Amino acid sequence: MQSCENIIGDEGASGLGSGLAKCINLSNLTLNLGSNQIGAVGASGLSSGLAKCINLSNLRLQLRFNKVGDEGASGLGSGLAKCINLSNLTLLLSRNQIGDEGASGLGSSLAKCINLSNLTLNLDENIIGAVGASGLGSGLAKCINLSNLRLQLYRNQIGDEGASSLGSSLAKCINLSNLTLKLDLNQIGAVGASGLGSGLAKCINLSNLTLNLEFNEVGDEGASGLGSSLAKCINLSNLTLQLYSNQIGAVGASGLGSGLAKCINLSNLTLNLGLNKVGDEGASGLGSGLAKCINLSNLTLELYENIIGAVGALSLGSGLAKCINLSNLTLDLDESLIGAVGASGLGSGLARCINLTNLTLLLNSNQIGDEGASGLGSGLAKCINLSNLTLQLSSNQIGDEGASGLGSGLAKCINLSNLTLYLGSNYFGAVGVSGLGSGLAKCINLSNLTLCLLQKQFICFGL
Repeated sequence: MQSCENIIGDEGASGLGSGLAKCINLSNLTLNLGSNQIGAVGASGLSSGLAKCINLSNLRLQLRFNKVGDEGASGLGSGLAKCINLSNLTLLLSRNQIGDEGASGLGSSLAKCINLSNLTLNLDENIIGAVGASGLGSGLAKCINLSNLRLQLYRNQIGDEGASSLGSSLAKCINLSNLTLKLDLNQIGAVGASGLGSGLAKCINLSNLTLNLEFNEVGDEGASGLGSSLAKCINLSNLTLQLYSNQIGAVGASGLGSGLAKCINLSNLTLNLGLNKVGDEGASGLGSGLAKCINLSNLTLELYENIIGAVGALSLGSGLAKCINLSNLTLDLDESLIGAVGASGLGSGLARCINLTNLTLLLNSNQIGDEGASGLGSGLAKCINLSNLTLQLSSNQIGDEGASGLGSGLAKCINLSNLTLYLGSNYFGAVGVSGLGSGLAKCINLSNLTLCLLQKQFICFGL
C-alpha cells in the first residue's frame, strides 16, 4: 500500500488503522507512509488497528520523515506487541524525533513478539541516547527466536554507555546468526567499541556480521578490543567492518589484524580503515593478520589516506600472497605515499595470489612513477587466472617508460576479458600511449575495455 506523495496526517493514519483492524485474515502487509505529517496520535491509532490483525505474520511499516516522537513510538510498539504471530518485521522510523523514552518503549514491546525471527529496525537520525539504546537492547534480548537482525541507529547520541549496553543485550540473543549494526556518528569511543565487541563475542551462532562505526572515536584501544572479541566469533564466515575516520593508529590496526587472524572460518571480509592513522607499522600488522586467514576468498580492504608508505605496501603484499584461496580482491590505497618501491612490492605479492580472478586496485596519487608502474605490471603478468581487472593509477607521475612497462605486463594476462584502466593526470605522451596500446593488443581474450587518460583533455577509448 503506497501513500508516499500524500499528507494523511494523524486523522488519516488513525482511520487507516481502524480499517485494517477489520482485515481479520491479513497475514502480509506493507505500508509506506513516509513524509505524511503523522504524529503521536496517528502512530498510536494506526498501531491500535494493527493490534487486531491477529493473523499478521509479515509486516513492513515505513514511517520515515514524520513526527511520531516518543509517545507515538511507544504507542506503535504497544500495538505491535499484540501481533503475537508476527515473525518478520521491518520498521522504518528514521527522522521521527524519537528519544530515549520512545526507544525504550519500542524495546519493551518488541520483547513481547515471541515469534519474531527476522527484524529490521531503522531509527537513524533521531535523538536517542544511552538510556534509549539500553532500553531498546533490553527488549531485543528477550526476542529469543531472533535469528536475523538489522538495527540502524546512525546519527544518534548513544555514546560508550549505549554501545556497551547494546553489546550486553545482543549477547543474550543466542540464536542470532545474521546481524547488521549501523552505529555511525554516535560519539562511541574505545570503551563503547570494546563493550560492544565483548557482547558480540558471546553470539556463538553468528555467521554474518556487518558493523558500521564510521565517524566515531574508537581509537587504538577500541580497535584492538574489537579485534580480540571478533577472534571469539568462531563461526563467523562473512564480516563487514566499517571503521572510517576513527583515529585508529598502528597499534589499533595491528590489534585488529591479530584478532581477524583467529577467525578461521572467515571467507568474505570487507574492512574499511580509510582516513585513519594506520601508517606503515599498522599496515604491516594488518597484513600479517590477513595472511593467517587461510579460507579467505573475497576481500575488500580500504586503507586510503593512511600514509602507509612503501614499507606498509610491501608488508601488505607479502600478507596477501599467503591468502592462497583469494579469488576476489578490492584494494584501495589512494593517497598513501607508497611510491615506486611500494607499488612494485605490492605487485610481487599479488603475483603469488594464484587463484585471483577479479582484482580492483586503487592507487591514485601515490607517486609510483615509471618504476612503480612497470613493477606493478610485472607482478600482474603472473596473475595467470585474472579475468577482470580495474586499475586506477591517476596522478602518479607515470611517464612513457612506465606506461609502456605497464602495457608489457598486461600483455601477459592471457585470460583477461574485462579491463578498466584509469591513467589520468600523469606525464606520458604519444610514446607511452603507443607502448600501452601495443601491450593491450596482445590481450587476445579481451572483450571489454575502458581506458581513460584524463589530462588537459579527456581521452576515452571503448572496445
